[in-house]
Amino acid sequence: MMFTKKSVSKSNKLAAALPLGMAYAIIIAVCVAVLIVHWPALSAKALSFDDNQYLTKNLLVQNPSWRSAGRFLTEILRPSTVEGYYQPLAMISLMFDYALGGRENNMMPFHRTSLIFHIANTALIIVLLYLLFGQIWIAAAVGLLFGVHPMTVEPIPWVGERKTLLAAFFSLWSLIFYVYPRVTGHKSRVTRFYIGSLVAYLLALMSKPTSTPLPLVMLLLDYWPLRRISWRAVLEKIPFFVLGGISAIVTVISQTRAAGVTTPSQFGLERIIMVLCHNIIFYLYKISWPVNLSSHYPFPEPLNLSQPMVLAGVIGTIILFLLLAISLRRTRAALAGWLIFFAAILPTMQIIGFSNVIASDKFAYLPSIGLLMIIASFLVWLCNNKFSTLCRISAAIILLLACAESTATRRYLTHWQDSIGFFEHMLSLAPDAVPVHNNLGMALYSKGRFDEAINHYHRVLQLQPDDAKAYNNLGLALRAQGKLNEAISYYQQALRISPDLIEAHNNLGIALAFQNRFGEAIDQYQQALKIKPGSAEVHNNLGSALQSSGNLDEALVHYRLALRDIPDSVEVNNNLAWILATHPDQKLRDTSQAVAFAEHTAELTKYKNPTVLNTLMTAYAAAGKKELADQIRKKLELYKQQPSDRKEIKNH
Repeated sequence: MMFTKKSVSKSNKLAAALPLGMAYAIIIAVCVAVLIVHWPALSAKALSFDDNQYLTKNLLVQNPSWRSAGRFLTEILRPSTVEGYYQPLAMISLMFDYALGGRENNMMPFHRTSLIFHIANTALIIVLLYLLFGQIWIAAAVGLLFGVHPMTVEPIPWVGERKTLLAAFFSLWSLIFYVYPRVTGHKSRVTRFYIGSLVAYLLALMSKPTSTPLPLVMLLLDYWPLRRISWRAVLEKIPFFVLGGISAIVTVISQTRAAGVTTPSQFGLERIIMVLCHNIIFYLYKISWPVNLSSHYPFPEPLNLSQPMVLAGVIGTIILFLLLAISLRRTRAALAGWLIFFAAILPTMQIIGFSNVIASDKFAYLPSIGLLMIIASFLVWLCNNKFSTLCRISAAIILLLACAESTATRRYLTHWQDSIGFFEHMLSLAPDAVPVHNNLGMALYSKGRFDEAINHYHRVLQLQPDDAKAYNNLGLALRAQGKLNEAISYYQQALRISPDLIEAHNNLGIALAFQNRFGEAIDQYQQALKIKPGSAEVHNNLGSALQSSGNLDEALVHYRLALRDIPDSVEVNNNLAWILATHPDQKLRDTSQAVAFAEHTAELTKYKNPTVLNTLMTAYAAAGKKELADQIRKKLELYKQQPSDRKEIKNH
């Protein structure tokens, strides 16, 4: 976006005289400051809620390809890898980071991209405020307050929240494209910028559908500060509202099918009012005093006026509305800015229930634009009325606030350095939060600390006796300790509570297979596939159980189905190669395919896995390639003579 004298408010001669290079230098300086403050995010190792769906267990993200991208784009009404709404661009961006080396044990590529988007969003906010108010120094100062604010931390180290940053990025471009020709007077470019704004809005919706209210935000900008509200302004938003309406329908359908939602009629009007009042004051409080931040703010109990936070929310909301009404006597800024904030955050205000939290820092990321506009307009008023002393005092206050925010941001980032510390921090603020206990248990489980994990799962069941996932997780921990019978009983209890819990069916099948109860295991896998027909993990496990029970023909079918989503799976490729090379039925034996699968598997393991090399040797022998089989046999003999190499291979 080019800065020109035409894009500056005519009332500000100082801004109009500002050199173009200086404007860029100021924005770059703010961006560098934001980078420095958020730098520790690059080393964060914590996995947050749902990161398993977005990274650790998402087979499409872990297999970057045009096919994976196509799946993300075309699975509109029922995404298969994420229990939630349609968000293809966010998933594709994570897939790119995976291709660049991002892994569970190397989170830096994910955090690097997220930090770049946050810095870009800070710059775009400065541009938007500059276009609206014509003062680059004020725009930069307010942008700095946004960029280093502790409530902007959450979307950066939280892998699954790439969607928040990406949606904000495209939403800001949409607003800039909308505002630019209207404040610069470039009427010949209105159509071009209009199309650009519409396209950017579509991309924002494809990143995260909470961008839906953007057309309403544009109308509010028409009311203030653009002051061009009219029927024409309303009519020109029709294509935006159509896109937003389609996105809203898709979102409700996909969310309902994948994870479920609670409709307003199920809540009741009184509860909706209580939640709205609580959240209005909660967000204003956290933005102005960002302490005790967390990624899990549970619903207050009880959710009525006897709860202090709910009562404070109702009283505070009444006072806020009175103050906004009074402010209209002097300016539209306070009301319009607050309405922009409220409109943008409305989809996440739990009128339609989709989450187990009442509020979240990330929900305020893009909506904060409305509040930033109020601050910017106040500072412009001070400067335009030549209150030089107050301007200098305001500048000093902004610098002090930025320093205080930066310190708080750095302090908050320390909690994101590992998963266990991350969830322990949340439990210190909400000791009875069931999802936090569950996730802390999983974090402890992943570190070999099974007894501690089990304690947290038992705590979940004390708080919520019918939590099927807790029973499933208990089964996992007990299975890891070799207590298969106990694990099986917990999996069965999970399925009694939630018969459609695919994880419990799959895990029960694995435990039964460990006991060589292959018939029962096969039955569990088949039930899992009725719930989720495209699960590559279940197809692979079913193929393994069928192979172990001697049903090689069906095993081949399920291995091939698994390979559609995990084409580079060592286990699946190796099993396919072995069956195709050794199948007793010559009609089904296919030595050429066996060699192809075995060679691919050997390449994946860099010819260092003895099990894979044995399969490759067998495939070569079956295909009549004696010399190649002998070469692999000699390689295997060398491995047997080198204990250090065998240890390395075992750990592969």
